[in-house]
Amino acid sequence: MLTPAQRQFLGHRRVAHLATVDGAGVPHVVPVCFIVDADRVFIAIDEKPKKARGKVLQRLANIGENPNVALVADHYDDTDWSRLGWVMIRGAAAVLNDRSDDKDYALAQRLLQARYPQLAAMTLTGLPVIAIQIVRVTSWGDLTAGGRA
Repeated sequence: MLTPAQRQFLGHRRVAHLATVDGAGVPHVVPVCFIVDADRVFIAIDEKPKKARGKVLQRLANIGENPNVALVADHYDDTDWSRLGWVMIRGAAAVLNDRSDDKDYALAQRLLQARYPQLAAMTLTGLPVIAIQIVRVTSWGDLTAGGRA
């Protein structure tokens, strides 16, 4: 579903923004670490403190109420707007965990830790992973600009 140019662009982005919506239609957008694998995107939930004890992260709660999500990765160049570009992925998200029988959980953790040295230094066992099944991809602008930005 991703073109080679879109896949390469996403491979050079280190952060994307995940948009979720709760059951009442209230949006929530957060920056995330991610990796594309075939027709899916995996997003890490790492061990940094992000929540009060016992409270589910808003992005995870929203996916439980409404699995439709969007993920946007972009390149912005303040000096040359001809180099602007972005890729938006829309899809159905699921929360994977190590208690499930889903083999994708271990795969996702391995891929994410290989991509991000910071995650490789963390213990991620027991922490959830967001998996997005890609349904639609939209892109705009110069997907070759920005190199490894």
